[in-house]
Amino acid sequence: MLRSETAENPARMADALKGLRAYQRAQRHPAPAAMPVVATAGRAGVRDYGGDGPPVLFVPSLINPPDVLDLAEDNSLLRWLATQGVRPLLVDWGTPTPDERDLSIGGHVETMLLPLIDALGPDLTLAGYCLGGTMALAAATLRPVKRLVVIAAPWRFGAYPPAMRHALSDLWRQSEPTTDALGVLPMEVLQAAFWRLDPSRTIAKYEAFGRRAADDAAARAFVRLEDWANDGAPLTRGAARELMLDLYLDDRTGTGRWQVGGRTIDPISLPMPILEIASTSDRIVPAASAPGVGERIDLSLGHVGMIVGGRARAALWEPLARWLSQPQRS
Repeated sequence: MLRSETAENPARMADALKGLRAYQRAQRHPAPAAMPVVATAGRAGVRDYGGDGPPVLFVPSLINPPDVLDLAEDNSLLRWLATQGVRPLLVDWGTPTPDERDLSIGGHVETMLLPLIDALGPDLTLAGYCLGGTMALAAATLRPVKRLVVIAAPWRFGAYPPAMRHALSDLWRQSEPTTDALGVLPMEVLQAAFWRLDPSRTIAKYEAFGRRAADDAAARAFVRLEDWANDGAPLTRGAARELMLDLYLDDRTGTGRWQVGGRTIDPISLPMPILEIASTSDRIVPAASAPGVGERIDLSLGHVGMIVGGRARAALWEPLARWLSQPQRS
C-alpha cells in the first residue's frame, strides 16, 4: 500500500517511513487503571465506572479493544459520564478460547451479553458502539431494557459501497484456510482491510506524525489511539464468517433475515426509547447503514473521532449525557 500510494513521490515514502519508525519507538504511557468487574458471563465481564444515576451498559465492538471508550484519563467518555449523573458500565469481551471457534456474533449475544444484562437487573439502558450497537439491537429485542442508544452501529449493510462489501467477502475467502486452521481470524487481517478504506489518509497520518515532537500532546494522543487501533483479540471463526458473509455480503440484518436466539431481529418493532447517533463522515460505518430507529443525531466527526476527537465532548458526549439523564419516557 505504501509503495502504490507513494510510487511517484519517493520523498513521501521516506516521510511515511520516518513517521512509522517514530511511532514504533515512541514512549508508551500507562493506560487508565482498569475498573472493577461487577458481573461475568464466560470470558466476558462488566467493568463499573461508578457514578450516581441510572446504569448504562456500553457494548463495544468485538473488533479492537473496548478501551476506545476509556482511552485516557483526560479523554474518556465513560469516566466523564460518571460525573454527569450516569453510572457507566462497560462490557469487556475478553479473548476467545479454542472451544469457541464456531461462536457467531449472535452467539456472543446469547451466551454473554444476555446473561450480563440479566445479572445487572431490569433498570438498564443499553448503549452499543459500532458492531456493539448491532449486538445491542439484538439484545434489546430479546430482553426488556429501559432505553437503547446505538452509536455508529451498522445495520443496513446494503448501504455500504458494493466494492467494499465484495472486498470483505474476498478477504474472508483468502483468509478462510488460515482461519479454519487457527479457529480465529487475527485482528491484523481486519486492520489491513481498514487501512485500505482510505490508503491515502493512512499514509498521510504517518507522514504528519514524523514531523511532530515526541513529547507533543497530540503525538502522545496519536500513539495511544494507534495502539488501540492496531490491537485487539481475534474474532472467532464463526463471528468472522457471519460478519463478512451474512452481514456485509448478504445484508441479513437490513433485509430482516438475521436471527438470534431463534428470533428475527427487527429494530423497528422495539418499544423502548431509542437514540441513534451517526456520523456523515464515517468511512467504517456509513451513516446510511444505520438502522433508522428512534431519535437521531447526525455528526461529522468520523467513526473514532466522534468518541475521542477534539470536538467529541461537545458534539456527542454532552448530548448523550443530556438524553441519558432525562426522565424515563415511554
